[in-house]
Amino acid sequence: MSDSAIHAVAGAAGGIVAMTATYPLIFLSTRAAVETKNDNKSFYRILVDTIKREGVRGLYSGLDSSLLGISVTNGVYYYFYERSRGMILKSRQGGKGLSALESILAGLIAGSATTIISNPIWVVQTSQAVRTLDQSSGQPAATRKLSFLQTCKNIIAKDGVKAFWRGIGPALVLVMNPVLQYTVFEQLKNLLIASRTKKLRAAGAAASVVAILSDWDFFFLGALSKLVATGSTYPYIVIKSRLQAGQASALKYKSTLDGLLTILKEEGIGGLYKGVGSKLLQSVLTAAILFAGQRRIYEMTKKAIQPLGK
Repeated sequence: MSDSAIHAVAGAAGGIVAMTATYPLIFLSTRAAVETKNDNKSFYRILVDTIKREGVRGLYSGLDSSLLGISVTNGVYYYFYERSRGMILKSRQGGKGLSALESILAGLIAGSATTIISNPIWVVQTSQAVRTLDQSSGQPAATRKLSFLQTCKNIIAKDGVKAFWRGIGPALVLVMNPVLQYTVFEQLKNLLIASRTKKLRAAGAAASVVAILSDWDFFFLGALSKLVATGSTYPYIVIKSRLQAGQASALKYKSTLDGLLTILKEEGIGGLYKGVGSKLLQSVLTAAILFAGQRRIYEMTKKAIQPLGK
């Protein structure tokens, strides 16, 4: 198995663990993002209303499609990112770290491929998450939960196959999210390794010694890089969520820019940041778990298959 394939498997597995641990936050931020009413519900209010209507299980509506989506997304992203990274490093001489521009190039290639392949899955997940949104907050939900396949059939029956690529415009703009995330992560990682390596050599270590980062280092680097990325691109996440949910008002947007301007006009600047609190918390926790978990799973997978290659 190639190094890129191992990274893909590790990325998918790490993503599943992170998604399962933080899914209620994803659900609540999606609900908040697609809500067009100016009632400014707090995170706590949305949580209580959802539990009243749908019970605790309601917080996991769409988890099945999300687990499929995150495994495909992370698997494809890590594969293309590591392949691109390997090709860039082979094409030049020097250190093993990518420069900022090289990280951006690798991220753009990986992100574009991932977005096009995985968008249908996220359309299904968003549809599942907001299916009971319009029901009264004080009454239990009477709408039956639909499976992934049932939701697919409903989308096709209502809007056709093309509906699976709703929101592809802002989704492609959001390729900058993982690009920013992985660029910030890569640069912070390189700086930390360089700093610790310098200290080790100053303390008498051999010139060939290079510092090794711990799981906690990867955890905090992943959290910080995702905080920067999500905070910078959140308005596009709102547009994408509304389009993927199939909202009539969102489908009238002529373009991503028109959507941003329409929300600003009708809902104010706050409309572009609905659900940002829970989304930032979820994104930071997910990224932190993913970066730490993916590295550990990668090492375990590589160690397990080494005897098979002999």
